[in-house]
Amino acid sequence: MTTGRMAQRATAEALGTALLLSAVVGSAVMAERLSGGNAALALLANAAATGAALLALLLALGPISGAHLNPAVTLALASQGRLPWREAPVYLLAQFTGGVAGVVLAHAMFGLPAFSISTQVRAGAPQLLGEAVATFGLLAVIFGCSRHPPGLVAFAVAAYITAAYWFTSSTSFANPAVTLARAFTNSWAGIRPVDVPGFVLAQAVGAATATALFRWLLPRGADEAAAQAPMPAAGKCSATSQGP
Repeated sequence: MTTGRMAQRATAEALGTALLLSAVVGSAVMAERLSGGNAALALLANAAATGAALLALLLALGPISGAHLNPAVTLALASQGRLPWREAPVYLLAQFTGGVAGVVLAHAMFGLPAFSISTQVRAGAPQLLGEAVATFGLLAVIFGCSRHPPGLVAFAVAAYITAAYWFTSSTSFANPAVTLARAFTNSWAGIRPVDVPGFVLAQAVGAATATALFRWLLPRGADEAAAQAPMPAAGKCSATSQGP
C-alpha cells in the first residue's frame, strides 16, 4: 500500500473517532443540561445520538478505511488476517489521537475547558462484566454479519451499540480509544482514569473471546468461499471492517 493511501486511511480513522467522541460527549453534555435531572431521559438521548452518529460515520468512512474507529476491532481483524499487522499501529495511533481530539472538540462546542479529568466512578465486577459482554457482542455482530453487504453491517453495529447502552451495566463503552478519551471529560459521559485499565482489560477479554469463537463458527475458508458470491462492491478491505 502506498504511503499516500495509508495516510488517507489513518486520517479517516482519526476523523471518524474524533467525530464519534464529539457525539458521545457532546450529546451527554446536552442531555445533562436539558433532561432536568432525569437520568433515564439523559441516557436515552445519549444512546440515540451516539447510535445515529456511529451509523453515519460507518457509512461515510467505511469505503476509505473500513471505519474501525476502535482498537479492539482493528486488533481483532488483524488477528483474523483481514488487516495487515504492519498497518495496525497506524490505525491505533489515529484512533487514540482522534478520540482525545473529539473530547476537546465537544468541550469547545459547549464552552468547557479543553480537558477536565473525570470523577465519574465506573468500577466493580458488574460493570467490568458489562464491558466484556458489550465488546463481545460488538465483535460477534461484526463477524456474524461479515457475509452481508457493508451497509447492512453498519446498521447492525449501530443498532447493537444503541441497545447495549441500555442492557449493559457499563453503558457499553466497548472501545479502548473511547474509554481513554472519556477520562478527559468530567461530564456525565466520563470515566475516572483509575477505572480505565479495568474497562480496557474487560474489553480485551470480550474481543478475544468473540474472535476465537467466530474463528470456529465461521472458518476463514468458508468466509472466503461465501465472498465469491455476487455482492455490492465494498470499496474497502472487508465487509467486516466496521466498528465503533
